[in-house]
Amino acid sequence: MAPHSQPKIRPMTQHRSELLMPAGNLRKLKMAVLYGADAVYLGTPDMSLRTKSQFSLEEVVEGVKFCHAHGKRAYLTLNMFSHNKDVPKLDEYIQTVRQVKPDGLIIADPGVFQFVRDRAPELPLHISTQSNVSSYLSVDFWQAQGADLVVLAREVSFAELTEIREKCPDIKLEAFVHGAMCMTYSGRCLLSNFMAERGANQGNCANSCRWNYNVRMRLKDGTVQALDINESNADMFEFLLEEGCRPGELMPIEEDGRGSYILNSRDLCIMPKLDQYLALGIDSLKVEGRGKSEYYVAVVTRTYRMAIDDYYADPENWDPRKYMAELETVGNRGYTLAFHDGRLSNYAHDYENTAALAQWEYAGVVTDVTDDAFHVEVKNKLEAGEVLDFISPVARETMLLRAYHFEDAATGELKNVVQGGTKTTVRFPFSLFDHEDIASLKARFPRYSVLRKEKALNDEQWNRVKFDKLVQGLETKGARNDEAYTRRRDALAKSVDEDQNQRRFKTNRIGKEGCCGKGCNGCLIFWQDDAYARAREVLLKRKQGEQLTAQEAKDLKDAAE
Repeated sequence: MAPHSQPKIRPMTQHRSELLMPAGNLRKLKMAVLYGADAVYLGTPDMSLRTKSQFSLEEVVEGVKFCHAHGKRAYLTLNMFSHNKDVPKLDEYIQTVRQVKPDGLIIADPGVFQFVRDRAPELPLHISTQSNVSSYLSVDFWQAQGADLVVLAREVSFAELTEIREKCPDIKLEAFVHGAMCMTYSGRCLLSNFMAERGANQGNCANSCRWNYNVRMRLKDGTVQALDINESNADMFEFLLEEGCRPGELMPIEEDGRGSYILNSRDLCIMPKLDQYLALGIDSLKVEGRGKSEYYVAVVTRTYRMAIDDYYADPENWDPRKYMAELETVGNRGYTLAFHDGRLSNYAHDYENTAALAQWEYAGVVTDVTDDAFHVEVKNKLEAGEVLDFISPVARETMLLRAYHFEDAATGELKNVVQGGTKTTVRFPFSLFDHEDIASLKARFPRYSVLRKEKALNDEQWNRVKFDKLVQGLETKGARNDEAYTRRRDALAKSVDEDQNQRRFKTNRIGKEGCCGKGCNGCLIFWQDDAYARAREVLLKRKQGEQLTAQEAKDLKDAAE
């Protein structure tokens, strides 16, 4: 290779970053494409570091064809670390997939890399994040071997990424922008093997870093007991760590009755800094999550699609806040910029709670659009009076419907409650959408459109939401506010021990009493109550399907009262 001379970045006008989304099964792949992914990555469970992947080899072929038919790219994951037993399967895999011409194979193992180069030299080869590429030296190495693209390790800072882009201008670079983070270096996990005998590097991680760890003590007679620390004895104990090469340097370990989540990373979300990645000209922006839900795939794809398109349309006035609000509707462990600035702060971890949480949940997915109705497969419990938010893959505005009953599509029975997990399909006649144009309605919400609804949270969960938003804001601004951090953290810890049976919604979006004030389709309260007369006047002047904003609804509701 020629020696490095003048650093250069490809002009933005000549290069546009792609949005690369995960596909854990064929339906998720179709949703990713429908909601705006430029490319998807997928693979069979035995060859792709995801034993829970639901793709057969035949479905992989079908998925690649579907992507190409819609003008999208498909990358196949072949990033396992091979053992001798894997080699016989490689030849069949390569000979099968080369027939559909995938746009790239993602590989970590040098032996597999050479195997594919020898047998299918026409296939573009991408270097997996599992190869832990963290410097331009490694990028140069893989480029010299014939790689077309290198996926950089999550541990690479933006400053390092910038230097790599400058020194390696002639190879494609891919960076993770969203999803779960490992507590060990790019997935090389000791804990999963030790705790559950499940190999993280064989696609079977047990997520041991998310578990709740408690202190136990072994007595001299060999018995092991729990160490119950409470108000009466807390002052008697102090637990400290001493590292072998640092005698006398003691690190306190704190734990209460809930245990300790000392290994729990927040989820990566680069959205607040996404404009920097786009300006730099990173070829592929990758979202983690082949094991995540259909709802995750749809909403995250849609949000990053809007953010990327808006940046290219008007980079000077790009603002991440509205996209962050949308990403908060997807279950997460709290968001972090992770290694963006190089050095991690304590804001990148959550020591109090490990569950993924959001104020919204997956309500259903459109499985069919008939001449007169949507058919929706129910994903979580629906109750009479529920407000459903239809999320369009082709339009910016979502659509609200307040449903007072649910018609079983198979039997015609009207139900006040439909349980999730029963695979029940309900029918929503277009007559319910009393403020929508039917032709536009059908065009905006095709098959595989997803629905969401607000989720009732208990006090602990609401405190967790507030804590996560504070931490994410501080990290994004590069600021510290130890007083606010401690106050929010302590409020979360205090609520853990309180009664958690009481759950509440943020707005009046369930039941037959109360109204959120946004003029949902079918909302008898909004369209008939005199209190909303002024709001109705405003809404009726809007274009078809455009709802009041949350602030407008509040202002008009307050004025009426």
